[in-house]
Amino acid sequence: MSDSVNEAVVPVRTPYRLDLSASVLRRLSTNVVDVFDGTTYRRLLGDPAGPTLVRVRQPSPDTVEVRLEGPHAARFDPVSIVRRMLGTDVDLGAFDSGAATIAWLAPLAVRARGVKPPRYPSLWEALVNAVVYQQISIHAAGAILRRLIERYSPAHDRDGARLYAFPAAHTLRDADPPALRALGLSINKINALKALAAAIEEGTLAEAPLADLTTDDLLVQLAAHKGIGPWTAAVVALRGFGRLDVFPMKDSGVAAALRSFTGEPVVDPAAIIDRLRPQQGMLYYHLLIGRLVDRGEVYLP
Repeated sequence: MSDSVNEAVVPVRTPYRLDLSASVLRRLSTNVVDVFDGTTYRRLLGDPAGPTLVRVRQPSPDTVEVRLEGPHAARFDPVSIVRRMLGTDVDLGAFDSGAATIAWLAPLAVRARGVKPPRYPSLWEALVNAVVYQQISIHAAGAILRRLIERYSPAHDRDGARLYAFPAAHTLRDADPPALRALGLSINKINALKALAAAIEEGTLAEAPLADLTTDDLLVQLAAHKGIGPWTAAVVALRGFGRLDVFPMKDSGVAAALRSFTGEPVVDPAAIIDRLRPQQGMLYYHLLIGRLVDRGEVYLP
C-alpha cells in the first residue's frame, strides 16, 4: 500500500508557541518518540510496523500546519491530533490571572506565554510514561523509557529523522519479564505495566468511558488499577486526559523546582495551587519549562 497524505492548516488560540508546547510534551531532548528540531515537531502514530508520520510546523502566530503521511494517514484527523497533543485551542486565562499574583511565578509565566498543555495521543502511552517515571529521577526514567521503546518498536528513518512509534499494549503484555528487567524496570513496574496492558487489550481500561467522568471520579477509577497510586493517577489525568484541575503532589522533581524558583528551603505547594485553580496543572508545565531553560534546552525571551 502506497503512502497517502492528509494535511490541514489549523487555527490556534493565541498566544501559541509550538516550540514550548512540543518541549513540555517530549520532556527530555533524548525522547525518541516525540522529536522537535527547533522548527518542526515529528512523531509516528498507529501500528509500529507501518505507522503514520505526523509533521507539525508553525508558519504564523495564529496557525499551525499539520501533514500526515503513510498508508493509513486518512484514518487520522490532523485537526484533532494537534488540538489534543499540542493544546492548540486551550484558553489559559485562569492560570494567567492566578500566576500574575505570585511574585516568583509571574515573570516565568510571562516569558513562557504561548506554552499550551500537551496530551499523549493514547491512554496507553500516558499510563506507560507515568509508571516508568514513578519514584525515580526524570533522567533515569527517560533513559529506561528510551531503552524500552528502542527494544520493542522498530526504527523508521522518515523525513530526515530516526523515529519510533510507541510500542503497542500487547507487545509489552507479552514481553519477557527478564528482558524488561534488563532494561532497568523494577519488578513492581513490570507487573504494573503488564496488568495495565492486559486491561487495555481486554477493554476493561478504556479512555472513552473515563473521559466523561469528573476529575475526582477519574482519579478514583484510575487508582483502582494495579500500579496506579495517587501520584500516577494525577499524572495520567493531567498528561493523558488534559485535566488542568489536577496537580501531581508529592513529586520530588516538582519539590526541587519549587525550592529553586522560590529560593525557599521548604515550599508548601498547596497555597500556590489554590491561587491557580482551576488550572493549577499548568504549574507542572511551567516548572518543567523552567528546568528546560536552566539546562539550555529551551529559550525564553
